[in-house]
Amino acid sequence: MRVGVPKEIKVHEYRVGLTPASAREFVQRGHAVLVETGAGAGIGASDDDYTAVGAMIGSAADAFATDMVVKVKEPQPAEWARLRDGQILFTYLHLASDRPQTEGLLQSGVTAIAYETITDGKGGLPLLSPMSEVAGRLSIQAAAASLEKHGGGEGLLLGGVPGVPAGRVVVLGGGVVGTQAAKVAVGLGAEVTILDKSLPRLRDLDDLFGGRVRTCYSTADTLETEVRQTDALIGAVLVPGASAPKLITRDLLRLMKPGSVLVDVAIDQGGCAETSRATTHADPTYIEEGIVHYCVANMPGAVPRTSTRALNNATLPVGLALADKGLAALTDAHIAAGLNVHRGRLTNHAVADSLGFEWTAFDLSQAA
Repeated sequence: MRVGVPKEIKVHEYRVGLTPASAREFVQRGHAVLVETGAGAGIGASDDDYTAVGAMIGSAADAFATDMVVKVKEPQPAEWARLRDGQILFTYLHLASDRPQTEGLLQSGVTAIAYETITDGKGGLPLLSPMSEVAGRLSIQAAAASLEKHGGGEGLLLGGVPGVPAGRVVVLGGGVVGTQAAKVAVGLGAEVTILDKSLPRLRDLDDLFGGRVRTCYSTADTLETEVRQTDALIGAVLVPGASAPKLITRDLLRLMKPGSVLVDVAIDQGGCAETSRATTHADPTYIEEGIVHYCVANMPGAVPRTSTRALNNATLPVGLALADKGLAALTDAHIAAGLNVHRGRLTNHAVADSLGFEWTAFDLSQAA
């Protein structure tokens, strides 16, 4: 199979779909890899690094004129026009909150497989988890910076100093993002509370942190109480494939202290706050109702060397399976869970429900 790796064009996105080491694995399996010139610059990988492992270098048009396109972020409008019927797109999509992209992919005829909805035997999302880990850790760095006065924050050092209390962090959701956020916040010395609706998960978190965080069952009353006291609120909720629930209403936001911070990691799925709107690394924050909002939709793009390697560790086996078998790889139910769009049909139920689109169940006979 001919595999294309275009350079990412989303604002301040420096990751790349395949590292040279991953490209080498495809080449050794007999596949042709065509990388857009400069695609790896953000992670310090030169064109020569790719040619040294047997990949070819070309233009963006060349990278898109392949059998399978491997990216990191969802295709931008200029890239939709390059996709075509019979081609595989393998990348993050986050379609539930993105009607224009969904319509563009449906019109292209492409078969789009989303990293974020591929599953594993444990009920997890193995291709989403690495970036959730990165985003969770970055969320506390972002919160700490946003609390500084020059950025509109209340002028608080999150970890405090001797004789001065530490700041309070409330994490909504005890999954991968929330756990990693709590780890970093605890490491800084902040007071941390995690809210979740799963008692088994709260028990696991109690054991994991050994009493260093407070765990609370999430109710409307608990959420209101915690929001009033927090300095940094981390939105770490996830409904796989679907839009994030709007847990933080405008009225609830008004209860927060002026100058406190909301970091909405769920923004890729539409955000968990009524006031959230996607921002970029170029202009990451805005203030609404006196609260600093950090809603960058590609947070791991800020640390591309770390996040690209972590992502490739997870995506490589699936990418190789798709290259080796084509759509026959969808006989694996976990890979099939990643199929969001196929030849003009929306095949992910959660995405269809979120957007009000017609859903079509996929079976392998449709691949013919």
